Order: sequence, then structure tokens, then C-alpha cells
Amino acid sequence: AAAKAAFPGWSRSGILERHAILKKTADEILARKDELGTLLAREEGKTLPEAIGETIRAAQIFEFFAGETLRLSGEVIPSVRPNIGVEITREAVGVVGIITPWNFPIAIPAWKIAPALAYGNTVVFKPAELVPGCAWAIVDILVRAGLPKGVLNLVMGKGSVVGQAMLESPDVAAITFTGSTGTGKRVAAASIEHNRKFQLEMG
Repeated sequence: AAAKAAFPGWSRSGILERHAILKKTADEILARKDELGTLLAREEGKTLPEAIGETIRAAQIFEFFAGETLRLSGEVIPSVRPNIGVEITREAVGVVGIITPWNFPIAIPAWKIAPALAYGNTVVFKPAELVPGCAWAIVDILVRAGLPKGVLNLVMGKGSVVGQAMLESPDVAAITFTGSTGTGKRVAAASIEHNRKFQLEMG
């Protein structure tokens, strides 16, 4: 409900506002790479160099999509009908549900959250329950970077409860999932039932 309520305002927000928030996020993640890498290593089990590397990658993802906000494009093409123009624009789809796994707890959320926000969508983010600290850290940084209330919503819990609620919600316009093939098939089936856009990375 919070994401749905925030969508009209965020989808019409200025590209400079989105750029600034994503760039601030990238800058803070990079500045805190050792601290966040240590959190990731302790929580998820990667070696510290790998964890710091993943954290740097997350910063790079946010920086890339900060740049993309300034390159939003459309097309104007000729029509076969006289005195008629054809204009193609890209518009946000609405509330995007994001379900991420435990094995890349900062990078995978970054590459799903950053583009969703860059293009004006609001987000409901459910991380794997094994890595709540990494998920909270990313959301906290984004909120402090100036993200308006309701644009990004962190929900914790089991996939069978929280994920299922997301799948059943008619307010979720699109969903992206990374995880097992079995769960991905259920995400697809539920999304088809709701005529919802979906993207899956399985196996």
C-alpha cells in the first residue's frame, strides 16, 4: 500500500532528483566498502576480499543507473497518416516486487533496486531471510540519500509468507526473482494469473 501510494509522485519526479539519490547511494556504499564488506562477510560467509569486491560492485551499479536517469529516451517516428506524429515514451510500470537470494546479498539487490528506481517505479524488497543486515544497510543508505517515504519498502520474512503475499497482491505490477527453479516457476504462474510482468533468474 505504501509503494502504491508513493508511485504517482515518484514516477513523475525529476530526473535530477533520481540521479542525485542514486549517486549519493553509490558514493556512500563506496566510502563504506570495508565496513559493508565486513558485514557481508560475517553475515553471508564470503571471504573479506570477495565481500568488499561485491560491495564495490553494488556501488558501481548504483552509479551506472544514476547516469541512466539522465539518458531516458524515447522516439519520434513518421506516421503513414498525413499530419499525424508518432511518439514513443517509456513509462514506469508501478510497484515492483523484488525477491533476492542469500548468495550475493548486496550486488543482486543493487542491480534490481537501482534500475527500478531510476525509471520511476516504487519497490517492495524481500531479501533472503538469512541476510537481513545487508538488506537493511542498502535500504538505510537509500533513505538517507533522500528517497521519499514509501518509494522503497523492505519486508523481512519467509518466502512462503512474505513472498506469497507479494505474489497474491494485485497492486504489484511487476516482479523480479532470483533463486531456485521451483520457486521461480511458482512466481511465473502467479504472475501470469495476475497478468503481471515478471523476470526470473533461476537455477
